[in-house]
Amino acid sequence: MPALPIDTDQIVITASRAPEAETQTPASVTIIDRQRIERLDEPIVTALIRLTPSAAVTTSGPLGSLTEIRIRGAEANHSLVFVDGIKINDPASGDTPRLEIFNADLASRIEVVRGPQSALWGSEAIGGVIAINGIDDTPGYNVKAEAGAFGFVRSSGAGSLVTGKASMSGAIGVQRATGIDSFNGQGDKDGYRNLSGRLRATWRPRPNIELGLSGLALTGTSEFDGFDPVTFAHTDTLDSSRNRLIAGRAWARIGTDTSPWRAQLAGSMLGSSNKNYLVDVQQNRTRGTRRNLSAQVERRLTTGAIEHRLIAAADLEREAFRARDTIYGGFSNQDRSRSHEALTFEWRGQANAVTGDVAVRRDAFNRFKDATSVRASVLVRVGGGFAVAGAYGEGIAQPTFFDLYGFFPNNFLGNPSLKPESSRGYELSLRYRRGPIEASLTGYSQKLHGEIVDVFDFGSGLFSTANRREVSHRSGAEATVGWRIGEQLRLSANYAFLQATQPDDSTLTEVHELRRPKHSGSVALDGASGRLTYGGSVAYVGKHFDQRDTFPFDRVTLASYWLADARVAYAIKPGLELFARVTNALDRRYQDVFGYRTEKRGVYAGIRLADRRSSP
Repeated sequence: MPALPIDTDQIVITASRAPEAETQTPASVTIIDRQRIERLDEPIVTALIRLTPSAAVTTSGPLGSLTEIRIRGAEANHSLVFVDGIKINDPASGDTPRLEIFNADLASRIEVVRGPQSALWGSEAIGGVIAINGIDDTPGYNVKAEAGAFGFVRSSGAGSLVTGKASMSGAIGVQRATGIDSFNGQGDKDGYRNLSGRLRATWRPRPNIELGLSGLALTGTSEFDGFDPVTFAHTDTLDSSRNRLIAGRAWARIGTDTSPWRAQLAGSMLGSSNKNYLVDVQQNRTRGTRRNLSAQVERRLTTGAIEHRLIAAADLEREAFRARDTIYGGFSNQDRSRSHEALTFEWRGQANAVTGDVAVRRDAFNRFKDATSVRASVLVRVGGGFAVAGAYGEGIAQPTFFDLYGFFPNNFLGNPSLKPESSRGYELSLRYRRGPIEASLTGYSQKLHGEIVDVFDFGSGLFSTANRREVSHRSGAEATVGWRIGEQLRLSANYAFLQATQPDDSTLTEVHELRRPKHSGSVALDGASGRLTYGGSVAYVGKHFDQRDTFPFDRVTLASYWLADARVAYAIKPGLELFARVTNALDRRYQDVFGYRTEKRGVYAGIRLADRRSSP
């Protein structure tokens, strides 16, 4: 087969307030498209995000357990996540996205933009932005069922209807597993189950007018091993967490991608609930809501050789948090709310071989001091397939509701005087893209100011939170390469080096931050040959530090590991295929979080039915 050029038609949707071509964006972006998602066929989206550069994924136990993502050494609540344009960071769970309950069968595209992006999208966008598209509007259907190791069963269905003026697409998926004992392998098994659904509909009464609705529902239950209520030792317990998130968005858009003027008005709502149980007795619960209203106007014009795009956007957001307990007599109950407004201005220009971008955002908070964020970037194509890109970006993150107001008797008291965290970062990238090969080498440096950390007050004997006075540092390098030979093989690989340090108050030195490997990388491939389709990946996670969550609370080192997954499918006839999949093919014993075991090798098999338009 002849070598095929790298697809240059990919559209980046979060590196600017308006979509742009991947080859024209100065931002560091990784896109996982529908074809690779289907051929790798991972159950949970976090397994796919792990394959992107500088994305450290930590799972507290087997599949379906609490999972955190840290991009370029940022905190777990410093990555902003959108699903079909809806911000899904959970206000009831420390502003972290609960992606461990997001069924990958609902995703058709994943985009990861690395580096501070608060000048475009506001709070939480310090490490980067993740955008997940639901099932797209390609006409057809797709039904799948699978079973295998660790009592794992999943099934899903998706479909789309498209007419001249309207489209509707939806998907639903269910998964469950009995899992393993995450404590020591000798106790009860810790499994999970989830149910996810997604719906999207658009109507175009005229070619330049679009009205749309989208909705998302995630619900899941995860069993885990916690702490003895008397001795507080980590042990084999019957803990479980039940999580739910429901969100929707409506929008109206006037204009097209090539119109001189374009405008959009959108509103979204999100509700979440998290309940914790011990032996089926509820211990506490939290609820969160978020309402957002946004308006955006774009103007395209040309002056001389420069094509301009001017964007102005306004956002209004309201969040509420509610906490209730059953074991402390209601002493830790909380009812809190906050709001903020924002104005964003962006200029984007292109002239011959140069693309530039400048964005400024002003956030007005009702609980904190107002903040201004700036981002500036440039991409210069120097010929021969080479390009040079550079960027400066700023990020902010509001304190979480728990950091501000959390309370547990005789243990923890929040700090309502906290200030938002802020970050400033630079990056420089050399890129190559020609024929079947693409490659990049990027270096970056970021400084985090006012990092929110846990502190112990010897006067009260309680833990609390505080803004660190000293600066935390993150710097590193990323190398990527992609190669495509016909339809038979598409290969991509990356390596990331990270130096993430923070001041240590006891030793007055810089120490490595927890759960952030210095070395990481991955290789992924997919392809098709006749009736066979196949995909596979190998991820490397270097050794990293964690902290013992019981006395003496010392730092521990977790060993490096390789994690290999693969899938092969055979089409019995058009639209009907059988497939087999293996996870942790190298049968490695590893831990992402100290004291929580993960699953060894697993083998699975399934069947997939799809019409020709939606088959890979």
